Amino acid sequence: MKRFLAFCILTFAVLLLIAGCTPNINSSSGGNIIVASKDFTEQDILGELLAQQIEATTNLKVDRRPRLGGSFVCHSAITSGKIDAYIEYTGTAFTGILRQKAVNDPKEVYQRLKQAYAQQFNLEVMPSLGFENTFAMTIRGEDAKRNNIQTLSQATQYTPQWRGGFGYEFLEREDGFPGLAKTYDLRFAKSPQIMDLGLIYRALIQKQVDMVAGNSTDGQISRLGLVVLKDDKQYFPPYETVPIVRQEILQKYPELKTAIASLAGKISADEMRQLNYLVEGELRDIKDVVQEFRKSKGLK
Repeated sequence: MKRFLAFCILTFAVLLLIAGCTPNINSSSGGNIIVASKDFTEQDILGELLAQQIEATTNLKVDRRPRLGGSFVCHSAITSGKIDAYIEYTGTAFTGILRQKAVNDPKEVYQRLKQAYAQQFNLEVMPSLGFENTFAMTIRGEDAKRNNIQTLSQATQYTPQWRGGFGYEFLEREDGFPGLAKTYDLRFAKSPQIMDLGLIYRALIQKQVDMVAGNSTDGQISRLGLVVLKDDKQYFPPYETVPIVRQEILQKYPELKTAIASLAGKISADEMRQLNYLVEGELRDIKDVVQEFRKSKGLK
């Protein structure tokens, strides 16, 4: 019953967010392009990178919409024309938005996603920024060391005494917890707790939970001495980072495609972890971090 009530409340909240953000999105501050991002640090950075690169290489002005929401909120916003671009992860879009069964081949996922998004939504899936950000099933380093746990398969003998803490999307989506639990026969002491993604590592360190689903490029993982368990059964699909752009806006501003394409292959997973750490660990300003990164890469 608690799980059902939580689902209803969160669903209602998502609907309110979509409806509530409409005036904000439609309000203009003179920009030609509206770039949004999801609601975590990496997305803040990537959204700002996209915006800066567009403004640096074209005469277009970008309106930024950070922390818009999760994948479903951003997808709803872009398909309804309320935003023009955002950064997505291929596996998330393929399984969560298209509702397709997970595929492990990154090239196949990208091509099928690109074709489907163009046909169904009039959206362009641009080339990858160069790194993958997969789910990271994470535990405390002390637990991993004490019990010699390195893989998800090894962890399953301990999870009946553990508590899980996961984001709402991970608990509900096709490539999330239900399939993972089935693949590994993963059981917890009680139903996993629904948590804000910004609080999962704090809850883990404070021993409120014992396993969380983070992101492989999170800067806090190494800083806090946490351990990411190996997905030894290769459950998770590829999650390459790709810009999603409305085809209508690309036709209106042809220079936009060239600007965004110039970011293809420019970021490695290690570089993304470092960028995340600079913002979260050293509390650096996102705009400054992005400007320095662009300069280091020789981007205009």
